[in-house]
Amino acid sequence: MASSPKPEDLPYWQVNIPADQCTAACPDFLLNINDKDRGIISTREEDYQLMSWPEVRALIAANQLQLFQRTPLALRRYLDYGWGLKEKYGSAVNFVLQERLHWNPEELAARAEKDAGKVPDFSDPSDVKILCNDWPYGLDERIVHLVVWTKFPLPDDPTTGDLTDDARAAIEAYVQKTFRAPLPKDSVIWFKNWRSLKSVLLVEHFHIMLFDPLEEFIAKITNGDVPLSKRLAEEGK
Repeated sequence: MASSPKPEDLPYWQVNIPADQCTAACPDFLLNINDKDRGIISTREEDYQLMSWPEVRALIAANQLQLFQRTPLALRRYLDYGWGLKEKYGSAVNFVLQERLHWNPEELAARAEKDAGKVPDFSDPSDVKILCNDWPYGLDERIVHLVVWTKFPLPDDPTTGDLTDDARAAIEAYVQKTFRAPLPKDSVIWFKNWRSLKSVLLVEHFHIMLFDPLEEFIAKITNGDVPLSKRLAEEGK
């Protein structure tokens, strides 16, 4: 009986795909992807090592955010879905604004101009929306990944490309009140992607990771939101 081909013997786009679903030509959504993504896509799903909570904390503390990555199959689905978004909505940001946030782009542009350089103010709940990360990274299944979206700018230092000290302090105060106060110590960590790592550039946001929070807390804080990837999986897509 012939053994299954090894990943290194297959074109990268055929790894992890049943033989009857493989295509001779590379799908459009996997053409011209970068070396990092190609390496992930060509890794067997069963060989992928999920990142632990201590590893997540260490990576964020070292500001090595580029090392976060999705599992091979999750990345494939993410790239496939993103390709379809561009055809249907024109861009990922249009999809996020229309289908996830339901925010007006003209209002956001006006806020960006009016509040440029100001210290972020989280006092108005209508300016903030907490949602699940639609396409989570390859993490321990007990880790919940949320995204905090804001209508106001989160200023960066033009020299370093990182948050200004005032912006970082404002976010830290918000995270302390919203997440750290009601949850166990050391179960909350946050980060904001550098501009070069953002998948949605025009809407400000930062990331929250929680270790093993109660489902009731997540349902309350996100108003019952469910990650898009989970919804698609439940629909068999």
